[in-house]
Amino acid sequence: MSVDVSATRGIGQPLAPIFTAMAVMVLTILALTFARTADMVAALWAAGGLAVAVWLRTSRGPLYDLCFGGLVACGLAAGNLLAGNSTTTTLIFTIANMMDIYCAVLMARRFAPTLNLASVEGASRFLISAAVIAPIPAAVFIGGMLWFRNGADFMDTAQTWWFGHALSIAVVASFGLALTRRELVRLRSPARATEAVILLGLLTLANVLIFGLQSLPISFVTLPLLLLIAVRLRLLGVTAALLIISVLAIGGSMLGHGPYATSFQGADRAMMAQLLVLFGYLPILLVAALLEERDRLSDRAKAGQVRAERASEAKSRLLANVAHEIKSPVGGIIGIGELWRAGQLGPTSQTQTEMAEMLVKTARQVEALAHDLLDVARAESGAVKVELRPTDVPGLLDDVRRATVLRPEAQGIRIDVISEGDGLVALADSQRLAQVIGNLTSNAVKYGGSGGLVVLRASRIHDGVRVEVIDRGPGLSPEKQTQLFEPFNRLGLERSTVEGHGIGLALAKRLVELQGGSIGVVSTPGEGAVFWVELPSA
Repeated sequence: MSVDVSATRGIGQPLAPIFTAMAVMVLTILALTFARTADMVAALWAAGGLAVAVWLRTSRGPLYDLCFGGLVACGLAAGNLLAGNSTTTTLIFTIANMMDIYCAVLMARRFAPTLNLASVEGASRFLISAAVIAPIPAAVFIGGMLWFRNGADFMDTAQTWWFGHALSIAVVASFGLALTRRELVRLRSPARATEAVILLGLLTLANVLIFGLQSLPISFVTLPLLLLIAVRLRLLGVTAALLIISVLAIGGSMLGHGPYATSFQGADRAMMAQLLVLFGYLPILLVAALLEERDRLSDRAKAGQVRAERASEAKSRLLANVAHEIKSPVGGIIGIGELWRAGQLGPTSQTQTEMAEMLVKTARQVEALAHDLLDVARAESGAVKVELRPTDVPGLLDDVRRATVLRPEAQGIRIDVISEGDGLVALADSQRLAQVIGNLTSNAVKYGGSGGLVVLRASRIHDGVRVEVIDRGPGLSPEKQTQLFEPFNRLGLERSTVEGHGIGLALAKRLVELQGGSIGVVSTPGEGAVFWVELPSA
């Protein structure tokens, strides 16, 4: 999923770098004035995350990147100077911050180029590359420089820098990337906006009580609230919530409030709050990304289903029209062929009589195909009506057997009917069930008749009646079994001498489903096949 260009158009104006530089300057002053913990390094740093988000959202090419980077560097330098840093310190911190921002932008473009936080993969790629890895070089640089100049502890300085800047990119930059037009449109609904205000308000109140003057031991409520926000407000809500928690938790801990006030001193308090947000609450961002991804896949599935239903309806209409157009002329051909064969159109030779018989036979095959096509079209469109009533299954199987033995292809094949138990009465449409069983029996005779025996068996199952059509033919491979009920699929027998069109089983499946039943096959190559139909008991 690519970035919503229309959503970024408002912040992609030429003035965006200037406003970003001004915002960076203000955030730098605030951070250096109120959030310094380890020597001169701030534990709460939002300027870098803001710059990364806007840079990624508005980038237009190398020249734009150069101008944007220059303006952000000016904003950082101005903020450092206004906060009271010396010129040398300002230079060091500006270089370190630009390393941080540029590495984050570079890593995000390389490993998360779509900037798609609305998927687990996209969010993970962005967090690992831009938030976890990108701040490391700047943390090493600033730790070394402050150790060299001031004798500051290298590890304390580096880790404070890394935690603060990783948190800035993970929370502030993620919030900036999640702030799209689609998310804002969702909040136009008064109900959704009210829900967002209430949930974020409850979260703010809870964290004020936890990390504020009261320091109440109710930190356990934060995680359930975050999960609820992820479910209801998705990605934008979670990133906004993480931003609120970061400010209140780190700020409150630095002021000596909250659960870390008594156990830790100085910079350690801020570091514990940073760890809490990074490893305790930030993973909820992945939960929100997972929910966003599920929503998107669900929308695609629904759209695909609508397209498939429309295509199926169009196909059904086409089949019905073709079947109607075929039936009338074929009926005329059959009539003419019958007259020709009977000699009513004039004397005919033996060859002409055979040709007339062949004509009638072929025309009847086309007529049967037209009827099958019409049945398939009606079944798929829901136009087939079934009348469910108690149906004597053994009697129906016997009728099918008697009709099948009269077919020419059944010569030399024994067809048996087996009824296992009494009261084998199914709730079915007797006419449609006979059509289904007749089709299965005809197929068993045509394709499995080499075994010399076809068995029609009825038995009781726990909540219905099961009918099996068993043959001793060559059987079916697992691959062919998966394709059996596809329309117009004859499993490679198109060039064989066995007649068929490949729609009988597809029609049988639809007719059985309309009667509330199920159909399937069990077969092993070389051991025949068992086609089964299960229907509810009457």
